[in-house]
Amino acid sequence: MTNHLGDMQVSKAILIMGANPAVNHPVAMQHILKAKEKNGAKIIVIDPRYTKTAAKSDIFVRIRTGTDVPFLYGMIRLAIKNGWMDKDFIRDRVYGFDNVAQECEKWTPELVSDVCGCSVEDFNQAVKAFAAAKPGCLIWNQGWTQHTIGTSNTRLGPIMQMVFGNMGKSGGGCNILRGHDNVQGASDMCNLSDSLPGYYGLAEGIWKYFAGVWGVDYDYLVGRFKSKDMMEKTGFALSNFWMGVLNDENAENNAGTPLKALVVIGNGITTVTQTHKVKEALDKLELVVFIDPYVNDAAVITDRGDNLFLLPATSQVETSGSVAATNRSYQWRSQVVKPLYEAKPDQDILFELAKRLGFYSELVKSLGKGGGDYVWPDDATKELCGAIRSIGLGGVTPERLKAQQENWHLFNPVTLAGFGKMQGAYYGLPWPCWNEKHPGTPVMYDVSKPVMQGGGMGFRENWGVDKDGVTLLAGNTPVGSSVKGGYPRITFETIEKLGVKLTDEEREKVKGKNFATDRSGILVNKALEAGLCPYGNGRARATVWNFTDIIPKHREPLHSFRQDLVAKFPTFDDKKGHFRANIRYKSEQDKQEWVKDYPVNVVTGRVVEHMGTGTETRASKYLAELSPEMFIEIHPELAGKLGVRDGDMVWVYGTGEGKIKVKAVYGYTLDVDSIFLPQNFSGVWSGKSLKDRYPDDTAPYALGENSGQVTSYGYDIQTTCPETKCTLVRIEKA
Repeated sequence: MTNHLGDMQVSKAILIMGANPAVNHPVAMQHILKAKEKNGAKIIVIDPRYTKTAAKSDIFVRIRTGTDVPFLYGMIRLAIKNGWMDKDFIRDRVYGFDNVAQECEKWTPELVSDVCGCSVEDFNQAVKAFAAAKPGCLIWNQGWTQHTIGTSNTRLGPIMQMVFGNMGKSGGGCNILRGHDNVQGASDMCNLSDSLPGYYGLAEGIWKYFAGVWGVDYDYLVGRFKSKDMMEKTGFALSNFWMGVLNDENAENNAGTPLKALVVIGNGITTVTQTHKVKEALDKLELVVFIDPYVNDAAVITDRGDNLFLLPATSQVETSGSVAATNRSYQWRSQVVKPLYEAKPDQDILFELAKRLGFYSELVKSLGKGGGDYVWPDDATKELCGAIRSIGLGGVTPERLKAQQENWHLFNPVTLAGFGKMQGAYYGLPWPCWNEKHPGTPVMYDVSKPVMQGGGMGFRENWGVDKDGVTLLAGNTPVGSSVKGGYPRITFETIEKLGVKLTDEEREKVKGKNFATDRSGILVNKALEAGLCPYGNGRARATVWNFTDIIPKHREPLHSFRQDLVAKFPTFDDKKGHFRANIRYKSEQDKQEWVKDYPVNVVTGRVVEHMGTGTETRASKYLAELSPEMFIEIHPELAGKLGVRDGDMVWVYGTGEGKIKVKAVYGYTLDVDSIFLPQNFSGVWSGKSLKDRYPDDTAPYALGENSGQVTSYGYDIQTTCPETKCTLVRIEKA
C-alpha cells in the first residue's frame, strides 16, 4: 500500500477494482465516504457485481470476471491518445514503457467492450471521470490477486497510476486493502516460502547474513536442511501444499519425498480453491496440527482418525507485541487479560516445539542478553528492527511504538503527522522508517519533500543500473537530495562515489555490505544525512524481463465463460516445479470446452458479518443471527431457466470433483449468467452437516457449505495465489 486510509480523504477520484470495502473493509470505507462528502471525490467502481460499495459510487461499470487487464490497458490507451499522460513521470521514472504503450494500442474501447462485457459509453465515462479528477487513488484487493494473471493485474494497476501521474502523490497511489491487522505484518515477516523476513531472498549470502543476526554458524543452518540446494529453494505455497501430499510426481521437486506433516497456525486453509483436495491431503498426511483460538474448520472436514491435534492458542487480547496495519504502520498491542484456561501464546508453543526438536538455545540465542535471558516480545521486536534494513524497520523500535500507543490523540488522522510531543513522527512509523530519527513514510515514492521528512523516495534500484544499454536509474532529483538525478542503492562500493565520506573505522565496519545487510546502520545513517534514500533512486519496471509475461497481458481464465476468446488470448504453458508443484495451465484450459458442461459463471466474495472462513465470526451468535446460512445469489432470469425458485435448495457442481448444496436467493446484483457465492462458511460438506465432529461446545452457531469445494483449479503464474475469482459451475435443483 503506497499511501494510507486517511490519505484517501484528499483524493479527488477513487477508482475501486477487485475490492468491496463497504463489506470487506468498513473502516477504509469510512475514509472513502469522507473523501466524497468533504472533498467531492468521484467514486468509480469497476466490478462484476453491484456491491454495497458500488451502491455508494458515482459511476459503476460491470465487467466480466478476469478482464481487469483489458480495462486497464483501455484506460492507458485513452490517456495516451487524449494527452492525459504524465509524460515527465514516464520519461524520468519508468523503464520499458514503450512495450506497454505498444500493447495497449489494440485495446480500443470497442475491444474492451467486447472482452470485458461493458458498454463503450460506460467505459469512456469512467476513464474520463478518473482522468479529470486529480489526484486519483486506486484501490484493489483479492478480486485482483486471486487469478492465474493476478500478478499482471497488480502490475498494470500501478503502471496505470504512473501514466495518470498519480503515483507518489498524496491522495493518489495504490491502496491495497488488507483483511485484518497483521496481514501486512505476516507479509513483512515473510510467513511465505520464497523469502526470509523483510523480503530478503534465499541465496547463500542472505542466509549468511541471518546467521549473523541469529548468532549461529552458517554451516549449522545448512545442516538443518537435507541439502544446500533445498535450503535455497522456494517451498510449497499455502494454495498448493496438497499437491505435495497427493501427487507423486511432485516428490521430485521436494528432495524425492512427499509432504508428511502439516502444522497450521491461525490460518483458514479452507479459503483456497479445490478444498476437496485439501481434505484428501489432510486425510493422507501422517501428522496434522492446528494451533488456533477456535477450532479450525479444516480439522473438521478431514476423515482421519488419529494424529490430529488441536492446540488452543491465545487470542490477541491475551498477548502483546507489534502488529502491522494495511498501510505499513506498526502499532503496539498490550495484553488485556492473562491467557484463559489451557490456551498458550503462539511463541510458547513454538518455543516448546523447538525444545523438543533440540534447537531452542539456537532459536533464542540472539534475543536479549542471550542464553534464554530475554524479554518477550520487546527483544524480538528489537532483533527484527536491527535485522530488517531492506524495507527500513530500523526505526520501528518497541519504545517508539509504545510512546505512540500512549499518545494516539496527538496524531492527525488524515495526514498521520504527529504534533505536540509526537511532532516529527508519523503514526505507526510506516516503513521505510530508516532509523530512530526518521519519521516514517506515509506516502511512498514521494519526491516532493526530503527523505528525513518522510519523502525523498524514488523507486528502488534493485535490478542493476542498466539493462541492455538502457539506464535503470531515474532522471529526476528528489527534494533535498545531494545527488542530481538517479543513483544506485547505497553500498560500500557506491557511497563514497556519491559524495559521502567515511572514516577508516567506518569503512572497515561496512566493507562488503550494503544498506540492507549493514547492521551497524552506518550506510543508512550516512545516506540520510546526505538526503539520499538508502535503496537508491531507480526507475519502476513496466517491462519485467524475468517474469513469464514481461509486460502484463490478458489471458482468458482456465475455465473461461467466453470460449470464443480462448484461442485469441490463451493461458500460459504448464509450469513445472512452480513452488515445488507441477501446475497445469494450458492442458487444463484445453482439456474440454468447460462452459458447455458448466455454463454458469461464479463471483465469490465475503459477506459483511463474517471474515475469512468465518471460524471466529460464525461463533458469535449475534453475527450468526445476521448471516446464518450459506446461499447462492442468482438472477431470477437465470433461475427461471433452471426451474429454481427463490428459497429452493440447489446442487452446485464445480469443474473439479466438488459439489455443494445451498439455498438459492434471488438477486439483481449480477448479470443473468452469473451467481454469487460467499466464501465465509464451513461445517457442511456436500450436503452433510459436520457439527458432530466439533469438540463439545465449540461448533459455530452458523454452519454452511464451503465455496472452495466448487471453485476451479487455477493458480497465479508467479505467486500460485489461488484462482477463486474465475470459476464455472453447473446448477441443478436439489
